[in-house]
Amino acid sequence: MNINLEYYKIFYYTARAGSITRAAELLSVSQPAVSQAVRTLEEEVGMPLFVRTGKGVRLTPAGEVLYSYVERGYESILMGEMKLRELQNLESGEIRIGASDMTLRFFLLPYLQRFHEAYPGIKLTVTNGPTPETLKMMQEGRIDFGVVTDPVGAHGDLQILKMREISDVFVAGYRFLELKHRTIPLKELERLPIICLEKNTSTRRYMDAFLKENKVFIQPEIELATSDMIVEFARRNFGVANVVYDFAREYLEKGELFELKLSAKIPKRSICVILEREKGLSAAAQRLLSFLNEKGD
Repeated sequence: MNINLEYYKIFYYTARAGSITRAAELLSVSQPAVSQAVRTLEEEVGMPLFVRTGKGVRLTPAGEVLYSYVERGYESILMGEMKLRELQNLESGEIRIGASDMTLRFFLLPYLQRFHEAYPGIKLTVTNGPTPETLKMMQEGRIDFGVVTDPVGAHGDLQILKMREISDVFVAGYRFLELKHRTIPLKELERLPIICLEKNTSTRRYMDAFLKENKVFIQPEIELATSDMIVEFARRNFGVANVVYDFAREYLEKGELFELKLSAKIPKRSICVILEREKGLSAAAQRLLSFLNEKGD
């Protein structure tokens, strides 16, 4: 049988209401239209589904069997529609985000807090990892969007939205005070004990590229996984640390560290949101993205 699903919808409402007139009111259609749909369905299934009574209609034994299945199916459809409305109204759903330590701490976290307060029904799943790992998660469809630092590299399938600028600096503690009040030629970095991030990070790649462009090649004494730890090593005078300024700000302001004045200015770069060009975002993810695009926060 290839029966119009609209007939089952009318059958469902008629059975629930126990009245063709009431079903017509619930469906906002005419009473004759309901009666015709019921008759057509009965003809299609080959047996009566309702018994007409003085007060309306009631199901026949065959109608009760059919209703037991139609009820489950139709109410599942209604539940699905309700869930879609919740998603559209930001009452439920999930946003999956990939972010590095730096972007999470110094950019994303305040926005996530505001968003969670505004839409507590939305689940926020944040996976923490360096830019290459976030790019991989994006390619594998494991996140809705990523928040990373450039350089991102050439990825034609990605849309890259720049959010805010960041600065890369070299900082040191009291053991290196002789460097504080003079301009340091970039070439001099080659003889200093450098502390920096591991190679599999956008920050390290960016600095290596900048130095290479200036014919400077460093051999770091210490390579670490997190910028927080790099700052701690610098505070304990293990060497001269290369970090994003935000990580060292507190200790620079306290005077526990100082920033080296280099002979060439390190160009600023950006915190970026990356998302797939061809993949649509959920209503919740679109709303969070609009939060990130707001200025002055």
